[in-house]
Amino acid sequence: MARTTSRSNDWGFPRWRGYGSGREATQVRLCDRHGCEEPGNCPAPKSPNNPDRWYFCETHAGEYNRGWNYFEGLNAEEAAAREASESSTAAGYTQSKHYAWGGPGDGTRSRDELRALEALGLESDADFDAVKAAWRRMAKENHPDVRPGDADAAVRFQAVQAAYEILRTAEEQREWRPR
Repeated sequence: MARTTSRSNDWGFPRWRGYGSGREATQVRLCDRHGCEEPGNCPAPKSPNNPDRWYFCETHAGEYNRGWNYFEGLNAEEAAAREASESSTAAGYTQSKHYAWGGPGDGTRSRDELRALEALGLESDADFDAVKAAWRRMAKENHPDVRPGDADAAVRFQAVQAAYEILRTAEEQREWRPR
């Protein structure tokens, strides 16, 4: 006759079982994407200013974030007004650089950088060598010494200079950022 023991491994010190090896099942939340069986541990908002969240796996969270448009349904003036009103009250976050990438794209460039690339006539994935080449070309075309008396060229030259400064500063920060 087999004898069953009533003794557990939970007695004495040290405990003879591993920590976290309880008998109850561990609750795992699955990804909210239909058909996905991965754990969903990345929360994402269902809509702006709504506390409800989706919970996605890393793959589907990245896919969701690439398609997210915070200003969807607003025209350009309404979007600019909303951005201005929300950024004016976000004074506590101005020193946090990782909140600045709220623009479109994959998150590697800020909205200012994307506007600067657009001013230089470049794609959003242009490298810094292409930025330098475009800056030199456009600066030579619009320089006040080359086009004296042309007010539009002076404005374009200033815009090109400002765009280059933004992109140069961002490139320097990327080089010094810890990996």
